[in-house]
Amino acid sequence: MNKTEIQSSNRVPSSLAQVGTIMKYTFLDYLRSRRFFILLTLNFIISALITVLVGYYRPQSFLLNSLSFYSSWWGNGATFVTILGGIFFGGDAISGEFQNRTGYFGVPNPIRRSSIYIGKWLAAFIAATVIFLIYAAITVGNGIYYFGLNIPIEFGESLLFAWFYLATVMGFTFFFSSMFKNSSISILITAILFLFVFSLIETLVSILVKIEPWFILTYGAGIISSVLTVPYPEHVHTQTFGQQITLTTYTAFISEGLAIMAVYFIVTAALGLLLFERKEFT
Repeated sequence: MNKTEIQSSNRVPSSLAQVGTIMKYTFLDYLRSRRFFILLTLNFIISALITVLVGYYRPQSFLLNSLSFYSSWWGNGATFVTILGGIFFGGDAISGEFQNRTGYFGVPNPIRRSSIYIGKWLAAFIAATVIFLIYAAITVGNGIYYFGLNIPIEFGESLLFAWFYLATVMGFTFFFSSMFKNSSISILITAILFLFVFSLIETLVSILVKIEPWFILTYGAGIISSVLTVPYPEHVHTQTFGQQITLTTYTAFISEGLAIMAVYFIVTAALGLLLFERKEFT
């Protein structure tokens, strides 16, 4: 082996090559993992139950027209499937490096931590996207069965918004996964925040304080279902019950919702990477 070949063999792969390698093998691990099959099974069970219930009971809210069908099916289930994907694949992506001690073997090698973080994020995002698209395909399949190829453009917009929300959820889960060295804690906190806390704070701020909850992620994600309503819901809607009770609800504009999700994604993803860069394997 000549000097040039020795130098070539000792050359550290570029950051892009490192990201690609980590993404590839992490994604393959996800596909072979039990969590992927569990989430896939849950996806099919939820879809099958809705399919059977709609086919048997024929609810008017689903079958009024094409838009009402996609609004009822996709608008109610997309965010839930998105959150599950983020929790299942991102909840322990970084904390597992500490808890399972796999990071002790990878980090000492000439591999940038940023490459590990980005590669794992991309793998988790792609794996969650597979589940996400399967749910979308089942939705479209049922829609075609009832209404033919009359797929409203609003569904396409909602699909893109939900995919963007998936990226935001994944950034958020990676942030908490980088914060804690225990996978159970990072997964539990993420699940509680997305399934309960954010929605509760949004409701309390809107109803009790009567201000727009523009700082809550789930408020911005509301555009996923709102875009399936024609005409688009009013930004501020006030209902009066009796003479003293007034209920005020808020709906984010599409541009506002996208901006909220973008800010959450950028901030949480950057903070998660910063925490991972500085955390020591001891």
